[in-house]
Amino acid sequence: MPCGPGEAIEFGCEEGYMSLLAAQKGFRVVANDLQEQSFVWQHPNVEFRRGDFLKLEFPRDHFDLAINCSSVEHVGVAGRYGIEVNEDEGDFRVMGRLAEILKTDGHLLMTAPCGRDTVMAPWCRVYGAQRLPRLFECFRVEKEEYWTKNGANQWVRSDRESALNYQPHNNPADPYGCAYALGCFSLRKRSAEVASGGQ
Repeated sequence: MPCGPGEAIEFGCEEGYMSLLAAQKGFRVVANDLQEQSFVWQHPNVEFRRGDFLKLEFPRDHFDLAINCSSVEHVGVAGRYGIEVNEDEGDFRVMGRLAEILKTDGHLLMTAPCGRDTVMAPWCRVYGAQRLPRLFECFRVEKEEYWTKNGANQWVRSDRESALNYQPHNNPADPYGCAYALGCFSLRKRSAEVASGGQ
């Protein structure tokens, strides 16, 4: 997490602890979630905004930092967090919107399930060699780190190839019975020219 001051937004904040951390680092934070949240903490520099991120109004080129912690994979997968309609491109639309509201060279911190490309309905998507690069089209990767589970069900550091080839396991009745690798990413918004292929 970088240090402020600056403007930050967390997409899919849930309990909001990453928003709290950003505020403690000196940012003014908008914490957004599709569902109502009752934070067990209070900070004067965190504003909660409930609603569909793609429908809420945010200024373009405004935020210095965006946080997307294991959230984008749920977008457009009906069945959880109040999501009612499947939308195949929903995750790409969210990433594009994050790019719109970030300043040029703005920072995006995110985590996402990785493995062989699939949808683990009704829970989430898993990003592999096909879908993950599309997710990052508006960004450049500054740092990436991957984790997989060992035989004792512990997270261990992994290389990219092993993580993206991990065979996910879906349990439709229990999200905690699912298995996938995890990717952690530090991204920067590309300039408009680079993102459109102009350079």
